[in-house]
Amino acid sequence: MMTKKTISASRASLILFLCQMITALEVPLDPILLKELSQPPTITQQSPKDYIVDPRENIVIQCEAKGKPPPSFSWTRNGTHFDIDKDARVTVKPNSGTLVINIMNGGKAEAYEGVYQCTARNERGAAISNNIVIRPSRSPLWTKEKVEPKHVREGDPLVLHCSPPVGLPPPIIFWMDNSFQRLPQNERVSQGLNGDLYFSNVKPEDTREDYICYARFNHTQTIQQKQPISVKVFSMDSLNETISANLSDTDFYGAKPLTERRPTLLTPVGSTSNKVELRGNVLLLECIAEGLPTPLIRWIKEGGELPINRTFFENFKKTLKIVEVSEADSGKYKCVARNPLGSTHHTITVTVKAAPYWITAPRNLVLSPGEDGTLICRANGNPKPNISWLTNGVPIAIAPEDPSRKVDGDTIIFSDVQERSSAVYQCNASNEYGYLLANAFVNVLAEPPRILTPANKLYQIIANNPALLDCAFFGSPVPEIEWFKGVKGSILHGDLYVFHDNGTLEIPVAQKDSSGTYTCVARNKLGKVQNEVHLEVKDPTMIIKQPEYKIIQKGGQVSFECTIKHDRTLLPTITWLKDNGELPDDERFIIHKDSLAIMNVTDKDDGTYTCVANTTLDSVSASAVLTVVAATPTPAIIYDRPDPPFDLELTDQLERSIQLSWIPGYDNNSPITNFVIEYEDGMREPGVWHYQTEVRGTQTTVQLKLSPYVNYSFRVIAVNEIGRSQPSEASEQYLTKAAKPDENPSGVQGIGSEPDNLVIIWEPLKGFQSNGRGLQYKVSWRQKDVGDEWTSVIVANVSKYIVSGTPTFVPYEIKVQALNDIGYAPEPAEVIGHSGEDLPMVAPGNVQVHIVNSTLAKVHWDPVPLKTVRGHLQGYRIYYWKVQSLSKRRRRHVEKKILTFSGNKTHGMLPGLEPYSSYKLNVRVVNGKGEGPASPDKLFKTPEGVPSSPSFLKISNPTLDSLTLEWGPPTHPNGILIAYTLKFQPINSTHELGPLVEIRIPANETSLILSNLNYSTRYKFYFYAQTSVGSGSQITEEAVTIMDEAMASRQVDIATQGWFIGLMCAVALLILILLIVCFIRRNKGGKYPVKEKEDAHADPEIQPMKEDDGTFGEYSDAEDHKPLKKGSRTPSDRTVKKEDSDDSLVDYGEGVNGQFNEDGSFIGQYSGKKEKEPAEGNESSEAPSPVNAMNSFV
Repeated sequence: MMTKKTISASRASLILFLCQMITALEVPLDPILLKELSQPPTITQQSPKDYIVDPRENIVIQCEAKGKPPPSFSWTRNGTHFDIDKDARVTVKPNSGTLVINIMNGGKAEAYEGVYQCTARNERGAAISNNIVIRPSRSPLWTKEKVEPKHVREGDPLVLHCSPPVGLPPPIIFWMDNSFQRLPQNERVSQGLNGDLYFSNVKPEDTREDYICYARFNHTQTIQQKQPISVKVFSMDSLNETISANLSDTDFYGAKPLTERRPTLLTPVGSTSNKVELRGNVLLLECIAEGLPTPLIRWIKEGGELPINRTFFENFKKTLKIVEVSEADSGKYKCVARNPLGSTHHTITVTVKAAPYWITAPRNLVLSPGEDGTLICRANGNPKPNISWLTNGVPIAIAPEDPSRKVDGDTIIFSDVQERSSAVYQCNASNEYGYLLANAFVNVLAEPPRILTPANKLYQIIANNPALLDCAFFGSPVPEIEWFKGVKGSILHGDLYVFHDNGTLEIPVAQKDSSGTYTCVARNKLGKVQNEVHLEVKDPTMIIKQPEYKIIQKGGQVSFECTIKHDRTLLPTITWLKDNGELPDDERFIIHKDSLAIMNVTDKDDGTYTCVANTTLDSVSASAVLTVVAATPTPAIIYDRPDPPFDLELTDQLERSIQLSWIPGYDNNSPITNFVIEYEDGMREPGVWHYQTEVRGTQTTVQLKLSPYVNYSFRVIAVNEIGRSQPSEASEQYLTKAAKPDENPSGVQGIGSEPDNLVIIWEPLKGFQSNGRGLQYKVSWRQKDVGDEWTSVIVANVSKYIVSGTPTFVPYEIKVQALNDIGYAPEPAEVIGHSGEDLPMVAPGNVQVHIVNSTLAKVHWDPVPLKTVRGHLQGYRIYYWKVQSLSKRRRRHVEKKILTFSGNKTHGMLPGLEPYSSYKLNVRVVNGKGEGPASPDKLFKTPEGVPSSPSFLKISNPTLDSLTLEWGPPTHPNGILIAYTLKFQPINSTHELGPLVEIRIPANETSLILSNLNYSTRYKFYFYAQTSVGSGSQITEEAVTIMDEAMASRQVDIATQGWFIGLMCAVALLILILLIVCFIRRNKGGKYPVKEKEDAHADPEIQPMKEDDGTFGEYSDAEDHKPLKKGSRTPSDRTVKKEDSDDSLVDYGEGVNGQFNEDGSFIGQYSGKKEKEPAEGNESSEAPSPVNAMNSFV
């Protein structure tokens, strides 16, 4: 019992120690600093654990390390010391531990097979490499065998066995014919994982004598070939003819017709099988079936689903491929082969084991004397790996004791370290499937703070952009960093700044008042140091007067203006561009300080002109289009295109040149500016004319360059400012002799369409570029930087060639040379291409999330090794999604968002996050093939923010001195609500605001009765919620208490008074008399045409439509321009809503723009109500619109 208590107490002490542990110090890669600091050795480069070497080349076993002082190196072979000096074939590279074993002068690689390990040592410790197993590659020949021809009946299955020789590493298998062309494969015919060629059923067209299996050994760049296999397929018709020719009528029965059959499996055999695969590898499961018709394969996982984004179907769905397998992929996988006659299936039980993999690899520790620290080595695997520690390459159990060190399983705890505690520790995690070995040093240093950023460094930025002020530092213990602004400024903190772990101060949105001197202070217990940097925030450059669109007649002049405003301390430069290129070198273009002038404009000046204003910090631009139109010609002179040239003559006829002469036609009052010469190739494209050259209008003879093997004819076209003449009559024909090609194909590229091929493409030579008959191409390739010989093939006049069986994404040197019946073109240039890409193999590691604020986070990750990208690195992609809101405590529908960061980035910002929420993310690397596996999901939480406004505020139950307030909580609390705040103040009859009263209300309340108010008084209320971060947006409302009942009773209703009723009756009688008088006077006049009466007495209420646009005349009403009083549109229940719709035809038609059809129906465009603009002058002189006229009738 006492022992158990002691163990528990030690565990508790360990947990407490880990919680109080100081973070280890990182040593910056500053060259001056690194020269001064002592450092234990670190292995920087080593050969792979399983190193297969080419037996024809020298063996190079890499071991590079760094340290201060520089380390010395030693080697072991098969567990014992390897004395390099005793073997003349073994040398070590200078200032390195890399071994070079010379076997090219009579040595044998097999003599140096074994397990090698490198040790790098200096006075502060020793680091060791992995165990490097050296094995020479082997590419044995095929065993000689007699290959019998295969005779098979149409419809039957067939398997052609490859049985390649066992090589190291295993070869890549592919089937080709005698012409080195891949044999076509499909759902019926396909190659299995073992290299055999399977036919689900054969057809007569499968008959051939050159089924050849090839084995490619990549390390030795050799290809071994099996003896060709002959296959003869007998069709039913041919069998029947053979039988009928050899038998009498009474004996003839005939061969049986093709019989359809249900599927059976060719591989694997039986109904079940087992498969073991290692975590992180690619799982390949295969099912190939025979049957007639050809069966189709379908894959399912029993009791689960195939993993999304990691499952691929290959070989026409006969192969199931799952990349980056994990323990979760264990289970039973069933393949089902089906055709119309039935189905069969096979179940494969998959067990996923795992070689050790890191959970937490040990990291270097830099401590100061007296400090504490830990080395943690955590790995997982299946079975679980065993963890063992070494120090300076010696098992820790037999290493010299260190009182500051204590080993506790996968953790080494250091307390009160001293300089003698410096050493290199190795952690070994191993199980039956492999091992991991990691070096991590403990370096005990006592260093006062140093600031590595140059003093008085000046930073200049444009306003409203982020500013990053550096303060790179080092010290042991780790210094604390503080920033100050100004000479006597206080320490900087708050939301206006972001403080990075590397000492950098970030001002996310710098303003003019951010300018000044900033001081960075670094301090630890050994001292303090400070450094000043200066920030200047400049005004942005703006174009305040931009160039405008211009139309100008030919021969005129035009000017574009470009006036800029800029920071007075920056020196701007203004550049003018035409169509995004430089201005023509022409004296007609004159550039002034703020403008561009073009004199004597021509048709060529037509285009887009851009003014670009540049400073050392920013750039802005503005563009305008110039359109040039023709000037009005003088009618006295008629201009026209010239007449065609005539009398063409060929002289000085040579193999590559000829002289052409002609007589010009009449120019039709416009001088001939140039002659265009065209040619026709009567051999290849009769009737098609091509451009040859052109000469000045004063020239009538030209020496033409010719190409070999072309049957030339020529014609000439004259050109003046009006246009081109009709072509001349064709000259006589001239046939040149054939010759070797003068040039090679262009556009040569090497790209891969699949992970195991290289597609070489080029632009073929066109037309007479062949220089003769029999155009072909010599395609050559070899893997770059491995010393291979060129592999070449000659292909017909095509544009691509596919090299199969290549390693994934390796560089190749490529060249394509043209040749014809006469000979080869000149030696072509070499280009570099790459074989096909494959999906990236590993996920980014060490994903870390740094919360910047409640809506912004910064994500860091370690880049993946470039060799695992297996393609062109395009960038990294972050998938992130909200898991739940921490205030509502309920999960929501997961909507994943994606951000892509191009290039080899190691960090990125996540904007637009919701405050007080839980998020997850993962990171993937992206190449041209697609995405790699995702990193483990990283969970992070955003801090609280300020809430949104309350969802509603309702005021009801008004009395003489009280009002009842009801409200709803914010839609987005963005945290935990702590209270509501209500502010209110009275409004008098002149809309002046009275004193403000503030009330704080608990967060769990939803209503309040406000008492002790003044009667018949309007109040304005301001209401908002609060979290611990601060106050949110407010919602406002107005309400009125009712008036005193005694005062209301004294009010007199004017409508019930007798004198008022009498007055209204008198007014009505007067209006009736006036209407009778107007009617009598109107009928006393004589008859006259209606139109003349309307012209003379236009009715002000009826205004004709305007002729220009068909709209009614404008209407202006002074009343329409009066603003609404505050609160006049508040609904009676005092609920805050969107503005009520005061429906009217004026509102829907936007006032004066409303229109009607002939039948009176409204055709104005419906739109939201807009505020009317003030009328110009006192009243409108135009008649009112029909819309307002109708309103007046109502």
